[in-house]
Amino acid sequence: MTYGQVAAAAGMPRAPRLAGYALYALPPGTPLPWHRVVGAGGRLTLGRLSPDGALTQRMRLEREGVKFDARGRVVMMAKKKKGATKK
Repeated sequence: MTYGQVAAAAGMPRAPRLAGYALYALPPGTPLPWHRVVGAGGRLTLGRLSPDGALTQRMRLEREGVKFDARGRVVMMAKKKKGATKK
């Protein structure tokens, strides 16, 4: 899930940065799975704020079976559009 998708789910589709700030402000040990939220294109955005945090995020995602490409980005699953059918 991306920050944009979190913002849209919260009813603020044009506020992905706000979603990021809210997740970053969570207290340590929060049960919310913050590590599952990545930037657009699968980027681990914690690297700019905390290299250790980015490593923790990657390790948690890998433990859950998430795949990364050669650039260190999460391999994003294609999202099906509503009403789309296979031919």
